[in-house]
Amino acid sequence: MTLRKPESMDECVYFTQRSLNNEKKEPTGEITTWVFRETCRKCGKEKMGKPRDSKGKIKIRADEYVCPSCGFSIPKQDYEDSLIAYAEYKCCHCGDSGDAKTNYKRENINGVQTLRFNCNKCSGNLDVTKKMKEKKK
Repeated sequence: MTLRKPESMDECVYFTQRSLNNEKKEPTGEITTWVFRETCRKCGKEKMGKPRDSKGKIKIRADEYVCPSCGFSIPKQDYEDSLIAYAEYKCCHCGDSGDAKTNYKRENINGVQTLRFNCNKCSGNLDVTKKMKEKKK
């Protein structure tokens, strides 16, 4: 499966590059994860984005996404739950390289919000934690 990679950050809701640690906490793998913005469900003309204030700056902690063309808005949680997360990785368990996709819905794993992908070869868990937090033991 070949995935389309983003050409600029304007195409993405989320993008990160991380190193993956094996069981001995040694960085032996890496993962690049991205989530594309979705086109407006109402008009289909432009990509949805966070609203802008009167000076044109994006509201970072907005709780909705808005279409700049028609003004259609959708709550942040509903919009983000409908997106797909893509990943290109080198597995920290078996060393295999590949790509994967999953729903862009973070799970609570060991007390940390995590995007979980699975290796196509060994089915090992490839976890991308929120804000690079450490898992609880």
